[in-house]
Amino acid sequence: MSVSGLKAELRLLESIFGKEHERFRIISWRLDELHCVFIQSTGGALTIHCNITESYPSSAPIWFVESDDPNLTSVLERLEDIKKSNTLLLQQLKRLICDLCRLYNLPQHPDVEMLDQPLPTGQNGTTEEVTSEEEEEEDMGEDIEDLDHYDMKEEEPVDGKKSEDEGIEKENLAILEKIRKNQRQDHLNGAVSGSVQASDRLMKELRDIYRSQSYKTGLFVNDPFY
Repeated sequence: MSVSGLKAELRLLESIFGKEHERFRIISWRLDELHCVFIQSTGGALTIHCNITESYPSSAPIWFVESDDPNLTSVLERLEDIKKSNTLLLQQLKRLICDLCRLYNLPQHPDVEMLDQPLPTGQNGTTEEVTSEEEEEEDMGEDIEDLDHYDMKEEEPVDGKKSEDEGIEKENLAILEKIRKNQRQDHLNGAVSGSVQASDRLMKELRDIYRSQSYKTGLFVNDPFY
């Protein structure tokens, strides 16, 4: 399963069984671990942990509880009966909640049926992806940094903007502004192929060219920039 597929399962769990749920709560999760609690009729909480291996779903999640109750051990052992599923984590958790409700003489909670819903298209494939969680988070961080960079560019002091554009004809300033807006829109749409730093270098070189006497006198017109 892809990393995105596992994330989709975990996020679905969290959306159904949030920290305020009356019966079962997802306290925290990572791609390799799930921490949750089952709320008993007395108000007590049974803490449950789940470890998820890199080979999931080929290797089933590993469940354990903070209790020596043999009945709970039996409940966890029955989870091993569910072995093949594109949403193995969801199906095992559904069985776990249902069995715990029976064990503690509680009515089955209707929210468990929501665990049968299909994941969004493309989220439950079995092809292994190279991208790790760390790489995805790093890419996301870079994207945010890039957008912040563009936001800062828009908020530059007027004096700094004037000195940067000094000596450039109005029509060329209009071209630079159009390029800058197009670049920012590409970043917002996720359609850009280069880095912000490369775009900045290009803009700087264009300013230098538009500011140069050779360009203004027409000697630079048909020459390549690089």
